[in-house]
Amino acid sequence: MTVDLATAAFATQVSIPTQRTTVNQNIFDSFFERSGLCVAHFDHSGRVVQANGDFCRQFGRTPREVHGREFGELLHPSVREKITQQLGRLVYGQRARFTDRIVALRPGDAAFTAELTGLAINGDGGQVDGVMVLVRPEKGEQIGRGVATRGKLLTKMDAQILEGVAAGVTTPQLATRLFLSRGGVEYHVAALLRKLKVKNRVALISRAYSKGVFDVGSWPPKVLPEYIKDSSAEPATR
Repeated sequence: MTVDLATAAFATQVSIPTQRTTVNQNIFDSFFERSGLCVAHFDHSGRVVQANGDFCRQFGRTPREVHGREFGELLHPSVREKITQQLGRLVYGQRARFTDRIVALRPGDAAFTAELTGLAINGDGGQVDGVMVLVRPEKGEQIGRGVATRGKLLTKMDAQILEGVAAGVTTPQLATRLFLSRGGVEYHVAALLRKLKVKNRVALISRAYSKGVFDVGSWPPKVLPEYIKDSSAEPATR
């Protein structure tokens, strides 16, 4: 089953009343466990009340370790607040679903990037009873701290720019902080996009995390010293 079809099927299932028949409940549970997707169900507070085996395995935890845990604890600080807000909008009926990219954590500071789809679960009377999430890990993006091949990819200025972009610092703020012009900041960002072979800032940060460039356990984001060139020479800044 493709991801789009699976998502559509879940969207149909979660809209049925909470007082399901035994047959419907069995079908739902079977699909939940055998969909091939990482699926979890949260209550209004964002705590996991049910998670299938694929979800637990992807996050490197046992069902006992996952159940009752706040989902935000399984996410990297760089995306935690944003995703928590998105889930809150589902709980309060402000939207029915959303899709976003996440950086998730496993024990031991291992990380992986994934696409997350959140769906509001509607009960009797149309009220929101909880939230369902589907997590689709990105191919080739699963990494562990220290596993990715490292190289002296970045100058010190590159690293500072990348850390700022990952932390959500704006171009004017970066320019002031690093004593550059706005054009100088954009010059460095464009160089980073080419270096990591991506097209925009969101993809840039995702690629940097997937390569293990950032110290996953730190906030604000910090580039590991193994990726910073020893030479103090910097390219000319426009």
